[in-house]
Amino acid sequence: MTPPTARLHQTEFIALMAMLAATIAFSIDAMLPALPEIAAELSPLDRNRAQLIITSFVLGMGLGTFVTGPLADAYGRKPIIVGGAALYCLASLVAWAAQSLEVMLAARVIQGLGAAGPRVATMAMIRDLYSGPNMARILSFVMVVFSLVPALAPTMGHYIILGFGWRAIFLTFVVFSLATVTWLLLRQPETLAPEHRRPMNVKALLSAAKEVLTHPTTRLTILIQTLTFAMLFTALSSTQQVFDTTFGQGHVFHFWFGGIAIFATTGSLLNARLVGRLGMRAIIRAMFLAQIGISCLMILITLVGGPYWLTFGIYVIWTTAGFYQAGLTIGNLNALGMEPMPHIAGMAASLMAAVATVGAVIIAVPIGLAFNGTPIPIGIGVLVCAVLAFWFTTKIKRPGET
Repeated sequence: MTPPTARLHQTEFIALMAMLAATIAFSIDAMLPALPEIAAELSPLDRNRAQLIITSFVLGMGLGTFVTGPLADAYGRKPIIVGGAALYCLASLVAWAAQSLEVMLAARVIQGLGAAGPRVATMAMIRDLYSGPNMARILSFVMVVFSLVPALAPTMGHYIILGFGWRAIFLTFVVFSLATVTWLLLRQPETLAPEHRRPMNVKALLSAAKEVLTHPTTRLTILIQTLTFAMLFTALSSTQQVFDTTFGQGHVFHFWFGGIAIFATTGSLLNARLVGRLGMRAIIRAMFLAQIGISCLMILITLVGGPYWLTFGIYVIWTTAGFYQAGLTIGNLNALGMEPMPHIAGMAASLMAAVATVGAVIIAVPIGLAFNGTPIPIGIGVLVCAVLAFWFTTKIKRPGET
């Protein structure tokens, strides 16, 4: 195959980058409708463990993020995407054939490791070709396309299960990954020239890690991101169970989740309009305060045992608020944390994302496994995370903000 040399038209480039990045959202959200069937077949004595299928993938992705950034700088963007996709497809086939939950979870971790390649290298490709306002504009368009995947994936998963059974979802993952990587190989030239590549340097990695973890602002933003991701992963891994077991809405869960996802995407758009006037830290604080308030209300109404329409309604609002909050905090936290690190931006971005993701999984797993048929345990877990995140936010000192 002759490598492509002509630069892609911007529209096609945006579509390709969005589809590569969407591997992650598709791999998580398409699985949600399958959790009851997987639990019944692979973990019938403890069906709550099926939610680990979500967090195990995220754990693998977080671990992979530690190294994919430096690898992409050393060997180029396309080899890391292709290599990651090959690992992802192999793990998908293992998951398709898995006869035990333990094998399934191991395959999902490896799937996540593979998906870390497209996660990091696509962002690096965009950075290679665009900068400043143009880069911001490209990223915005990519995120618009990317945001449609969480809305559509559960419905796609639902109908795949109806037609072919839950195992077919993993074959769909293989087809999706092969299609996007083939598109990349046929159409997109390598964006990192050989003369700009930096060999892997363990000493430099350790030095960057030390700087990232010891800088007060960056360290605090990693802690806050960890708690923010923990809230997100807790809700994500448990929401299908709550809709199904608690409220009897499992048969239409994919529609509810799609609506929540579509509404939550407006959070990023609102942040773009407000951040210049209010400042990043003020928006972050306001979102955590809102999360604390809505979590307290959801827990109280559920404990009191209000009518079905009220308890279900407040749960839907609480879930939507959690995803909406993520859209207004994660980007701002990344910006605050990266601000002191322009000289090691690539390594800092990988380290921040990896530490926050892995830490969040460690927090989210026990909260999710505490599910007892009601949303109260996960509500309390999210509430504690929101209180701590708000408190850490008050410790961030940034020039020009009080």
